Parts: sequence; C-alpha cells; structure tokens
Amino acid sequence: MTFFSYVVRWDHGFAPNPFHGTCSLATCKPGIRKKAVVGDWILGTGPSNRKLSDHAIFLMRVDEITTFNAYWQDARFARKRPVLNGSFKVRFGDNIYHRPTPESPWIQADSRHSQHGAVANMTNLKRDTDTTDNVLLSKTFIYWGDQAPKIPQKFAKFHIGRPLYSYDYTPKEVGAFLSWANSLGHDGCVGEPVEWKWSRYWR
Repeated sequence: MTFFSYVVRWDHGFAPNPFHGTCSLATCKPGIRKKAVVGDWILGTGPSNRKLSDHAIFLMRVDEITTFNAYWQDARFARKRPVLNGSFKVRFGDNIYHRPTPESPWIQADSRHSQHGAVANMTNLKRDTDTTDNVLLSKTFIYWGDQAPKIPQKFAKFHIGRPLYSYDYTPKEVGAFLSWANSLGHDGCVGEPVEWKWSRYWR
C-alpha cells in the first residue's frame, strides 16, 4: 500500500471531485493517477496562498480504477459530466474525456479544463491524457474542503508544500495519520470547495 500526498493548489470541486457519493480524481496529477493501485491512499493538503498549507483538504482510499472512456460511459457517473449552467456541483464535473476509438484524439467536454465557448484547452488536455487515462474512484473518503482541519505538527511530513507529490512514508507513519483522520469522526463531504467563495470561479 502506498500513501500519496500532494498540494491541492485550486480546490473548486474539480480535482478531486467529491460529489454524488464518489470522490474521483480524473484530471491533473497524472503521476499519481498512473502509479496508484486499489488500496492506496491519497491526501490532498491546502495551498499556501489560502493559508492552508498545513491543512487537510481531502483523504481518499483508491477503491476502483477505471479509464476515461469507461468513466464517460458508466451510468453511475453520468452526474459527474459537467453542466456549466447548472449548480456548482455539476459545473465542476470531472467526467470530461472520451473518444470513439483508441486511435481517435480525445474529446474534451466543455468544463473547468476547457476554454470559454467549449473550445478544448490543449495544454490541459495534454497534461491530463498523455501519461495515463486512469481515473481513480473512492467510496472511502473524507472531503473537508473549506472545513479543512489543521494537520498536527507531528504529521508535518505529510504536507509537502511543493507542486509535485510525495509517497515516502512508512507503514507506521501512515497508520498513525489514518488513525488521526478517523478520530475526527468525519466521512464523505464535510465542507464545500475552498474556491467557491471567490466569484471569479463562478464560471
């Protein structure tokens, strides 16, 4: 079992997307999406620009791994397809990639990662799809968002404060961290995405 930690630079409910009963990581962090296997854990900590660098935004266990096309076609996740004139929960849907054949270029749905006017953002598309088409899914998660708890100093190693990610943790360290997280008594969605309070994200 591997425990990954990374900084959620922009928490707007897109990556990860914690809604509709499943926490999904379908965009961004291609390295984690490629390496992770079922049973691994992923921690997202807050960004320094929101004074949350030592706070936990979300914690998820990888319970299932699917692909972009399977995710797009799966009726369980139809509500995770973005609808930009809908509620915030559907505006920031992360079910955005599919293609008719393995040789076809990826189609990027109008979403947080596209440009205005449903124009594909090729920079985001390339980052999301070039390395892997894995989508990580979890039913075992805590999404704190704007209610992010401060991580105790004894777990300072878990908030790395840099753009990449870390997975250099011992089983004992991971066990202690998970025990702390569980002791908070939270499950599923606890708060709303940090960025929702800033109107410039109301796209």
